[in-house]
Amino acid sequence: MQKQEQTTPTLRFSDFKDDWVSETLGNYFNFKNGVNADKSAYGRGHKFINVLDIISDIPLAYDRILDSVDISDDEFKKNEVLYGDILFQRSSETREEVGQSNVYIDAHKPATFGGFVIRGRPIKEQVPLYFHYLLKTTKARKDMTVRSGGSTRYNIGQESLSEVSIDIAPTLQEQQKIAEFLGTVDEKITQLQKKKSLLENYKKGCMQKLFSQEIRFKDDNGNSFLDWEEKRLNQIATKTASIVTADSLEGRYGNYPVYGASGIAGYIDSYASEKQHISIVKDGAGVGRVFLCPERSSVLGTLDSIIGQSENQTSFIYYWLSQLPFRPFITGSTIPHIYFRDYGKKRAKFPHSDEQKKIADFLSMIDNKITLVSEELDKAQTFKKGLLQQMFV
Repeated sequence: MQKQEQTTPTLRFSDFKDDWVSETLGNYFNFKNGVNADKSAYGRGHKFINVLDIISDIPLAYDRILDSVDISDDEFKKNEVLYGDILFQRSSETREEVGQSNVYIDAHKPATFGGFVIRGRPIKEQVPLYFHYLLKTTKARKDMTVRSGGSTRYNIGQESLSEVSIDIAPTLQEQQKIAEFLGTVDEKITQLQKKKSLLENYKKGCMQKLFSQEIRFKDDNGNSFLDWEEKRLNQIATKTASIVTADSLEGRYGNYPVYGASGIAGYIDSYASEKQHISIVKDGAGVGRVFLCPERSSVLGTLDSIIGQSENQTSFIYYWLSQLPFRPFITGSTIPHIYFRDYGKKRAKFPHSDEQKKIADFLSMIDNKITLVSEELDKAQTFKKGLLQQMFV
């Protein structure tokens, strides 16, 4: 055991007073690399933990593991993953991802693990979930990444993991209390993620039924709307000019947002559109991604800006375009492009303006709910990040 540091976390439960202990991971775990089976062995057999399982925020359990591998019982026994084992990502193209970890919390069913994974088997009594959170702290992650090596691909080995420095709550009781508290925060995050996913799936299902006319709205008097009419997109929507380039945006500040392929790219002191408008990524990565941009905003030249004949129609066209498959309109071999002159000729049946408004208002209501849940989720994740910084040394 190394020398005790006279230090405590910023945030600590009041009934614990002992100093935390500076140790290395090698004092708490034995490490082992995973299974390297023939390619034909995958897809059947024993449950198999790979890198994608590790990078999940949710602790690992048998029923949540998707992959499997066909290995002998002896090989499985040598590479078992049991309750309390920590699994580490051994290799990655980026240094920041090396050493990411997750904990196995299934006490009833063992699994196995792959060659790009290192298993940490506890050799000292500990609270597994406490280590799960400890190894996600900035200090532990930084120590792991600086110990990784490589040029085009970064790796961390068993010996390097053993030397990673950690600061430990000295009693199992304090470890347990911290783990339980952070566990309740994770439960809240998981609930919000499920709620968001359910709303997104509900919206997707509604859009399919609305645009196929499987379900229809009535007017305010309870009467059916007129039949939908076949038109080209360019008969109800107009492309507007973009005035902003990436070069002209650099170093400029203002009150009006400029949208790029990933959302807001910056702000300037003028704008291209007085009206709410739709932007569509037309060049490079993300071609066909659709945004609904507010009034008094602009887009980069890599995006098309489109408006309808009215604000209600623009909102409707946004949702219609969101479910349009753009692949048939993509051109270019090295850099993909789409052009309004092509996808603007797309023919489809469109409802009349009053029904368009009903559809857009309904889908907008679902979007507002998704936004509220997303904001709650962001706050919970930020809260957890702050706790990890304050509850550990």
